[in-house]
Amino acid sequence: MRQTFAPAHIQAIAPYQAGKPIEELAREFGLDPAHIIKLASNENPLGCSARVRDALVQAAASLQGRYPDANGFDLKSDLSAAHGVPVSWVTLGNGSNDLLELASLALLDEGTSAVYSDHAFMVYRLSTQARGARHIKVPTKNYGHDLPAMLDAIAEDTRLVFLANPNNPTGTHVQASEVKNFLAQVGARHGTRVTVLLDVAYDEYLHPSERADYAQWVREFPHLIVTRTFSKAYGLAGLRVGYALAQPAVTDLLNRVRQPFNVSVLAQLSAREALKDTDFLAQTYALNLEGRSQLEEGFARLGLEYVPSHTNFVLVRVGDAAKVNTALLHRGIIVRPVVGDGLPEHLRVTIGLPAENAQLLQALSEILAA
Repeated sequence: MRQTFAPAHIQAIAPYQAGKPIEELAREFGLDPAHIIKLASNENPLGCSARVRDALVQAAASLQGRYPDANGFDLKSDLSAAHGVPVSWVTLGNGSNDLLELASLALLDEGTSAVYSDHAFMVYRLSTQARGARHIKVPTKNYGHDLPAMLDAIAEDTRLVFLANPNNPTGTHVQASEVKNFLAQVGARHGTRVTVLLDVAYDEYLHPSERADYAQWVREFPHLIVTRTFSKAYGLAGLRVGYALAQPAVTDLLNRVRQPFNVSVLAQLSAREALKDTDFLAQTYALNLEGRSQLEEGFARLGLEYVPSHTNFVLVRVGDAAKVNTALLHRGIIVRPVVGDGLPEHLRVTIGLPAENAQLLQALSEILAA
């Protein structure tokens, strides 16, 4: 075998495994793609709004072979107005995943460490590993973040704390007051030496009373980055656009490592239109609330333990998750195994349309009874 000369920390990376595409399952099992349902990647089952689709059709007709605005002025201006922060506090990303990588690029190296929770988004681990930084993984408490333990875990070499709220893949949520207290304590103990990246990709699925004014938090805490995405509730997963809010010193660092054309023309346009479509966002929230109850009540009837969710997915314990997952795939249903997140007996199920949720529950009933 040809010898490679990549650093050891790069060779040690286990590549991210995305949710299986519908087309891949169809080829693998000889299934009709039209009859496959995908409940694996926390996508909006409604897709994007009609307003976004119409804007894309019109834009495609006049699309030119020009690079996108590298600074995303129009979209950043809209986000600035929406959150009441200066344009210079906004960084655009190729999905919020890109922003997680940018933060790790800007703040981590082989002489530093990152703190994150067990059962947290896998990209926190991957981006830390890619920088050659040390991992400090903190055990969870009832599948959720143990913030006092995370605070105590911060070491002298720690430069970055990853914190998702709500958390993926567990669906748990920490009250805003507790998170804000955590931010204050990190600042009091470590100043701006330690940056906290607060990932709120699923914030739109929270009850309005559970949401926070993250822009105000960014004003208050110079060591805070808040990342958001258009991939989930807004239904733009295929277009890849997210953004970060942070004070200028941190934003400057993110832009030093950001690729200049990381958000396409169509992605920027779609995000601008999506921001304006509040009716679609309300429809998405209502559908998800109904679907979450449908799944959780269905799991309870089947005698399955699940983690009460604050997101658009539910983590459910099925026992031999690998076996159950394979049986679901044979039935044309794609869910998400989370063995890589330290949960070998669980599956993460995205909330779909009512008929899709019912099909998943019926299939689980048959598989578990076999």
